[in-house]
Amino acid sequence: MTKSGKIEKPNILFILADDMGWGDVSYHGSPIHTPNIDRLAATGIELDQHYVCPMCTPTRTCLLTGRHPGRFGRHATVPSNAPVLPDGYETLAVSLRNAGYGTGLFGKWHLGSSPEYGPNEFGFNTAYGSLAGGVDPYNHRYKSGPYSVTWHRNGELVEERGHVTDLIAREAIQWIEAQTGPWFCYVPFTAVHTPIKAPQHWIDRYSDRRYDSDDDRDRSFKTYAAYASQMDHAIGQLVETLARTCQRENTIIIFSSDNGAIPSNPIHDTDKYPGRHEEMPRLGSNLPLRGKKSQLYEGGIRTPSLINWPFRLPRGKCFHPLHMTDWMPTLTHLVGYTPSTDPQWDGQNIWPLLAGDQPLPDERSIFWNFRGSSFGMRTGPWKLICEEGQAPEETELFHIGSDPFETTNVASEQPDRVYRMVEQIADARKRDDSSKR
Repeated sequence: MTKSGKIEKPNILFILADDMGWGDVSYHGSPIHTPNIDRLAATGIELDQHYVCPMCTPTRTCLLTGRHPGRFGRHATVPSNAPVLPDGYETLAVSLRNAGYGTGLFGKWHLGSSPEYGPNEFGFNTAYGSLAGGVDPYNHRYKSGPYSVTWHRNGELVEERGHVTDLIAREAIQWIEAQTGPWFCYVPFTAVHTPIKAPQHWIDRYSDRRYDSDDDRDRSFKTYAAYASQMDHAIGQLVETLARTCQRENTIIIFSSDNGAIPSNPIHDTDKYPGRHEEMPRLGSNLPLRGKKSQLYEGGIRTPSLINWPFRLPRGKCFHPLHMTDWMPTLTHLVGYTPSTDPQWDGQNIWPLLAGDQPLPDERSIFWNFRGSSFGMRTGPWKLICEEGQAPEETELFHIGSDPFETTNVASEQPDRVYRMVEQIADARKRDDSSKR
């Protein structure tokens, strides 16, 4: 804190796991060992109802724009190799760079898989990792096709050896160590996205017990768990770097996952990636939540999340609905920066809520557009899921407050509420396609 009493601009470390489900962290009861994530949750604020999108590109769009992905066109609501953001768009990285921050991205981009649409064009001074989506952990190749060779450093495709998780952590640590002013470090790991491969010494850590009576499922889960634990270790290395360089007390750490887990992965999906792959019949878990990646049920869009800032934020748990779009308005407000033009954010500044200055927030609505044909709305404790052209009586309505696992569809008992929420969705859709390339 300065002599004037103002908080110095904090460093911001945003860590995003890939396809990590609600039930994949130890603090939610998982057999997967995640001690470093657990420690951040225990000493920070666990975000119990932090929502994302059902798949990767849409969630990443939300984070970097503060807007719902449909605002950028239908292709932004699904995994996209085509460019998502308009040229010159002011992302969170641009805003923080304008506020005097060094900006670096280490990991998966997937908002435009050609180098000319990569992270260096949208506010990141330094960028390293996959321009496309998830990659094979060892050969670093994306799915066979025009974007298969995707591993880059600042837009230049490079060939390197090593496991993807270790490479991402190494580059991020080296960059953090070199910073001399406030910085924003975005670390979107490719773990635990398929293909699932982990170093043998991490797999060996799960060799002392059996996790499934079926041999193939047991092998599969142990490999998945090892991949997750390896990422957790990398997160621990990042935190240790902050302590070693005396930056821990002035660094905000945010952790989340881009969508829920997939419970299994057939070989006909993974073999789209160059290299040798195995059937993976047991992977992640979203239990006790319903659903999985690519669905609008809670298991697809509610992921383990936290924020940690020692001595500045209280320890505890936030039970209020939050959304990935909230981080851009929140972080820009925190550093005292206002965009020069109206950003048309869908998210809200949630800092008063996190800091304890607003214990009872106003009721809010959260909107989902997935694939341009599946829609969701969360208003207070109520959540509606519907499809394009679906009759109101065919929609699904859940009271998340009393039925968090979405076991009972009460749409037939609440026709007026269904009508109002369908109208809310129709109104929210009017703002889609407003920032297309």
